[in-house]
Amino acid sequence: MNAVDATDRGAVQQDVEPPSLLTIILDTNPHAWALLADSLPLSKVVANLLVFINAHVAINHANRVAVIASHSERAEWLYPTPTQPRQQHDQANGATHDGDGERADVHPPNDANKYRPFAQLEHALVTNLRRLMTTTTAPSLSTSPATLLAGALTRALAYISKQTAALPTATTSTQFNYSDPSSSTAAGGNDLNTDPTKAHTTLGLTSRILVVSVSGDLADKYIEIMNAIFACQRLSIPIDVLKLAGDPVFLQQAADTTGGIYMHLATPQARAGFLQYLMFAYLPDQTARENLIMPAGEGEGVDFRAACFCHKRIVDVGFVCSICLSIFCEPLADGTCLLCGSHLSMGNYGRNPAVVPKRKKGKGKKRALDSGADTPAGSGGEGTPAPG
Repeated sequence: MNAVDATDRGAVQQDVEPPSLLTIILDTNPHAWALLADSLPLSKVVANLLVFINAHVAINHANRVAVIASHSERAEWLYPTPTQPRQQHDQANGATHDGDGERADVHPPNDANKYRPFAQLEHALVTNLRRLMTTTTAPSLSTSPATLLAGALTRALAYISKQTAALPTATTSTQFNYSDPSSSTAAGGNDLNTDPTKAHTTLGLTSRILVVSVSGDLADKYIEIMNAIFACQRLSIPIDVLKLAGDPVFLQQAADTTGGIYMHLATPQARAGFLQYLMFAYLPDQTARENLIMPAGEGEGVDFRAACFCHKRIVDVGFVCSICLSIFCEPLADGTCLLCGSHLSMGNYGRNPAVVPKRKKGKGKKRALDSGADTPAGSGGEGTPAPG
């Protein structure tokens, strides 16, 4: 066939764009969205997210997407919907039972004016989000006013690892070794280095995480969030952050550490262009970003402050354990680390003021005193007669 149309089929297969997995973590904290109801309601955010997801899927037929809700007391899947054991009985009939025993349609209603994959994704996301909001009770909101971002990041990493392992790749010859810092990022990462001389080469799955956050203080889950951030950095998975409200300390560090994009829409005028920010800043994947000039955010420096392990407060200056590198906002009472139990010789650090060195005397004055030179009258020095 190559001799007939004079084309090289092998070279064409090498230029195939690799599939991209976009995992979106949507912060669904009801407390935070109630404060943004006037400028940017949750319903409008979901509608704009569906447009953004459809654009990501339309770029490449092999692209994949996953949506996780970071709720106040738990992290739930919005898309794809996890299959429960009791649901398998009714899947052949096109219906299933939800967690409350109610019957819900799996397939969306037929619409000739809507692309079928887009309709399925929209129906599943909206249905699961509505179920999540209706099952949220007032006592659960009072006990957990924050959001469970650490659990959502953990679920996203587990899903990315599972999808990467299920995708057959011809370029990954070695497995990723988590204990070896010099090991190549083969499992779950974005290593696209392939041999151009090999024909029929299949590129691996590129993955990235987009966090749409509206919550404020995340210091209570500082250790869990930082562990997830370091895991993404090790696997070369960028974390893009679109901050709508709240304190941006740890999410800003996540984007800077993993090489993602961070933007903070702090004003109502900026939130009005939510869809524009999604389409122009977060739609290109890692392969396309190498050839584009990506936005640099607001131009402010990254806030590298940490949270103490004792009171979960954000500190500027703290005390670090020399064994486990735990951070404390004040000296320990008995010198015992609260995490590893090591006994530390704290001494009086932090209690005594800093020692300021005394100013040395001038060389000329010192020479005059050593030579016994006369001092001014009335000073009572040696060699000067006393007055009167």
